[in-house]
Amino acid sequence: MGNYTSSSPGSQTSTACAQYVQEVVSQNCVVIFSKSTCPYCKMAKNVFNEIGATYKLIELDEHKDGGGLQDVLTQMTGARTVPRVFVNGNCIGGGSDTKQLHQEGKLVPLINQCAPCCTASSSEGSGSGQYK
Repeated sequence: MGNYTSSSPGSQTSTACAQYVQEVVSQNCVVIFSKSTCPYCKMAKNVFNEIGATYKLIELDEHKDGGGLQDVLTQMTGARTVPRVFVNGNCIGGGSDTKQLHQEGKLVPLINQCAPCCTASSSEGSGSGQYK
């Protein structure tokens, strides 16, 4: 018995998961699909916390449809690993990718391209323009 069962009635769930992922990604500047115990996920969250950016966090291991969401993310991004980090609707990769973009000074400009509602809602400083 594997993790994948093709006989289960999951087509509606799969569609619902795909719609949920698309909705969350399109309505939030930064989205992190994470697992609560993953060190790479913590790395990605720490980067956004450090720059004071607001992000939407989906903990797949605590979500009722976490497995289905991860399947959708695999199809969308070509990678099953977590975290899957989206900025302004685009997947920028995982924890190492996020950290590297930040170290290269490319992450904050990506965030600054988001709609003003998404970047101005942080209560811990603006995070905009601090790193160039």
